[in-house]
Amino acid sequence: MAILEGSLERITYHNSQTGYTVARVQPAGKRHLVAVVGKLIGVQVGEALRLEGEWSSHPEHGRQFTVATWHALLPTEVEGIRKYLGSGLIKGIGPKMAERIVATFGVDTLRVIEQQPERLSEVRGLGRKKDDIVRAWNEQQGIKALMTLLQGHGLTPSLAVKIYRHYGEAALEIVQQQPYRLADEVFGIGFLTADQIAHAEGVRHDDPFRLGAGLRHVLSTAANDGHCFLPRGELVPRAAKLLEVDEAAIVTTLQRLDAAGEQASGVRVDDVDGMQHVYLRPLCYAEEGVANAIKTIQATPSGLLTRAKQLPWPHVWATVHRDMGVELTPKQQAAVRAALTDKLVVLTGGPGTGKTSTLRALILLLDMLKQRYVLASPTGRAAKRLSEATGAEARTIHRLLEYSPLGESQFKRNRDNPLPCDMLIVDEASMLDVVLCNSLLKAVPPTAHVLFVGDVDQLPSVGPGNVLHDLIESWAVTPVHLDRVFRQAEGSGIIANAHRINHGEQPELRDLSDFFFFPKPQPEPCAELVVDLVCERIPRRFGVDPRRAIQVLSPTHRGPAGVQALNKLLQAALNPPHPSKPEQLWGDTIFRLGDRVMQVRNNYDLDVYNGDVGEIVALDERERTLTVRFEEARSVREVLYDWAFLDELQLAYALSIHKSQGGEYPVVVVPLLKAHGLLLQRNLLYTAITRAKQVVVLAGDVQAIAIAVNNNRVTERFSGLQRRLRANL
Repeated sequence: MAILEGSLERITYHNSQTGYTVARVQPAGKRHLVAVVGKLIGVQVGEALRLEGEWSSHPEHGRQFTVATWHALLPTEVEGIRKYLGSGLIKGIGPKMAERIVATFGVDTLRVIEQQPERLSEVRGLGRKKDDIVRAWNEQQGIKALMTLLQGHGLTPSLAVKIYRHYGEAALEIVQQQPYRLADEVFGIGFLTADQIAHAEGVRHDDPFRLGAGLRHVLSTAANDGHCFLPRGELVPRAAKLLEVDEAAIVTTLQRLDAAGEQASGVRVDDVDGMQHVYLRPLCYAEEGVANAIKTIQATPSGLLTRAKQLPWPHVWATVHRDMGVELTPKQQAAVRAALTDKLVVLTGGPGTGKTSTLRALILLLDMLKQRYVLASPTGRAAKRLSEATGAEARTIHRLLEYSPLGESQFKRNRDNPLPCDMLIVDEASMLDVVLCNSLLKAVPPTAHVLFVGDVDQLPSVGPGNVLHDLIESWAVTPVHLDRVFRQAEGSGIIANAHRINHGEQPELRDLSDFFFFPKPQPEPCAELVVDLVCERIPRRFGVDPRRAIQVLSPTHRGPAGVQALNKLLQAALNPPHPSKPEQLWGDTIFRLGDRVMQVRNNYDLDVYNGDVGEIVALDERERTLTVRFEEARSVREVLYDWAFLDELQLAYALSIHKSQGGEYPVVVVPLLKAHGLLLQRNLLYTAITRAKQVVVLAGDVQAIAIAVNNNRVTERFSGLQRRLRANL
């Protein structure tokens, strides 16, 4: 293998996520520059490098060096040190400051920063930046060491940065000695990657830590699919296949984890009617917490309940009619009355059945009775909709609970510091997973009433559990279902077709003013049609802004008509590259100024949450940051992202139907193809079209629509909540 040593003079191309780089290196003692290509993770102009690889001849670019492995050699010449420090490697040091530092210390500059950082105060104009520079220097050296260790394991530079920032100076030791912690504690690193690192570090195939980590990974994967637990009979063969060991080893591991106690192992085993249900500990605690909170709330009397039972109800309905100009149906009246006279109520109904009018009437009465109430939804989009519909302030559940920096399970609002309310109203409750529901109910004072509002026919929550369904089926709460479609809604093709689909009938696809179908049964032509509809036909016909009023929803992430491919096509059409628009390549995604993006995981430090959608309003290449503006119910705020956390964002011109839950858009475009296979389900199609306020456009294969309508198979979720709720009755 050939060796090349020299100074990195220019970076022609660099992918920040994969590390793939095209650069120019000046070999030691030579004047000419050499082209080098390969994974050069975290390199900076001015660095001295020792590269190992092979020479080759490229038909277009000529002679070049393909890098297999490399490591950095700190520059020893003044010019190299100046370039190195001024390259943007260390926040706070630009070319001018690098010039002053090197002018002060010469060839000793890097030694001074490393060994005598207090001497940086000798540099004119450095001032308070000294500590920041030393901190950034130490971080860079730690990250470099991690990158060197991890470059053979397929980890991206951003993940190395995340690992270092999570563990600090202990990062290298943890990676080498406790690699499976990465899978549990660092977003973006799964079990398979941690297992690869562990294998390279000499961890045995049958090591107990490996088997335990693999078993927890199977449970975690099941949780991502919506399950709170797995029956032992399903868990054991899945784990054995993943870990490539026999099932007896998994049974022994499960027994060991159970005997160690759930606090130590993170696993809980419940015996239920002779079967073992195996939980990740937080999910078992969440189920127990929800069941116990509901039992406590139901058993605690309230002043509102006493007052409501004495209300002159005929006079109340007359007052509602006078003040709102709406005459409530008997079902709506029953819902309002139940919310005031029962402690826990679930209100369900499809589009156009009057849920919003019912909420407005309830809020009117709560104001008349001088009762305190709070409105919340799982996502920012849903909270904004709720606030606009009711005229009352609504917040996301996370912000309502007031996150504390102690971690996801720590909210400032809890049993010891409950919400100041007499009633909690939760909209879009079908999106509520068991963990968030537990945190929410812990913060509800026992005397308060709780009203869950949702559409049980929509997709269940993305997170684990099936909370709304379990609440209704357990009979632990009072259910009220609105089923009458109001006259003003009857003229809507969207609402009429939503109810047709929900009843297993094919939607009407002709002669409607707000519901359209364009046949294009092949994936690539369908994707091209979607772009044409979004960028040309729909804006021309309805006079809407394609960047703000139209949302594409796809059943799948992959494939030519999936979210990933459509986002690239729509970005190119709606926000093409321009010299005035800075951009950053991240893996195979380009983030560009003006792009619409979505947060894809909860980030409690940044106070942004899974499903939040915003717009990129700034991109600073020197600081390696990106700013996203999020519009909330009654405010706008900007969030600064370090590039290491760009894997928490994705383009949002197209979203998965699952991710669209809680949202509402003027126009929705949905590609539906037979290639979407098992994803073609009734509740998926129903959820997609009920996201639209004004217009729905379906594109694809009419047979795919028929398949979805006829497929009412609801995937079972393993949840123990319903059992626990019934046990408390």
